[in-house]
Amino acid sequence: MPAVRAVLDTNVAVAAHRTTAPASPNLEIFTRWKAGEFTLLYSADVLLEYVEKLIVLGVSQTDLRELVAAIGREGERVAIRFFHLRRYPADADDIVILLCAINGSATHLVTYDAGFKPFGGEFGFAVCEPLEFLRELRAAKTS
Repeated sequence: MPAVRAVLDTNVAVAAHRTTAPASPNLEIFTRWKAGEFTLLYSADVLLEYVEKLIVLGVSQTDLRELVAAIGREGERVAIRFFHLRRYPADADDIVILLCAINGSATHLVTYDAGFKPFGGEFGFAVCEPLEFLRELRAAKTS
């Protein structure tokens, strides 16, 4: 089991699906996850959030089914048991991402949303952008 346990914010999943660039950092994150370099954490609510955002973008039902099946098969489902927070993110949609990271003992929450930064230190996981996360994965692979 990989030591890196990450929750990918919806904006990372959406960016990976929207890109046409083969060298996209977001696509590389998904490729590295599928190669077993880190554990992708998800909850039922996170998966629903991914699907809702991708439907709005017009992603095909086939692609959605494949993504959900891959996450269900290769990710680690997190049961949300702890859900009381002293404070909440400004965006209510971010609560499910934060709860998944907390309940899943994440080491990383990968996002473009700076609003998560204060929560990382509070709950013991790194909040980083995709390129920063990739640098860590690449460094771990070469060590």
